[in-house]
Amino acid sequence: MLTLDEALNLCAAAREGATELGVPMSVAAMDPGGHLVCLVRMDRSPWISADVAQGKAWTAAAYGVPSAGQKTKMEPMPNFAGALTAMTHGRFTPQTGAVPIYRHGVLLGALGASGGTGEQDESVCRDAVVGAGFTTEA
Repeated sequence: MLTLDEALNLCAAAREGATELGVPMSVAAMDPGGHLVCLVRMDRSPWISADVAQGKAWTAAAYGVPSAGQKTKMEPMPNFAGALTAMTHGRFTPQTGAVPIYRHGVLLGALGASGGTGEQDESVCRDAVVGAGFTTEA
C-alpha cells in the first residue's frame, strides 16, 4: 500500500521539481483504486490543475501505465474517450502527465501533475517516483 507519508513525500518531491522548472503545478497521489491520498496545489497554479492532476493520476492508476499511453491509445477514438470520461464521472483523463507507482512489481497507485506541459508534468512525477526508490513499471 502507498502510505500517506510516502504520498506526501512524493508530492513534495514533485513540487520541488516543478519549482526548479519555475512552473506552478498541482500534484495528486492516488492509490491503485483511484482514491486520492494526497493533493498539493502550488501557489499561482491554475485552479483547474487540481482536478486535471487527479484525473491524470486516476488514469495512470487504473491502467498501471503512464497516462500518456492512454492519450496515444485514445487519439483515433475521440468518441470512445469521451464515453469513458462520462462513464467514470470525469475521472478518465487521457493526457500526458502521470505515472504509476510500483514497488517490487506491485501497483501502489499513481502520481499525476498539471500546470505545465504534459511532458513537464510527467517529468516531475517520474523524477519524484524514481527518486523515492519506486519504479514506474511492473
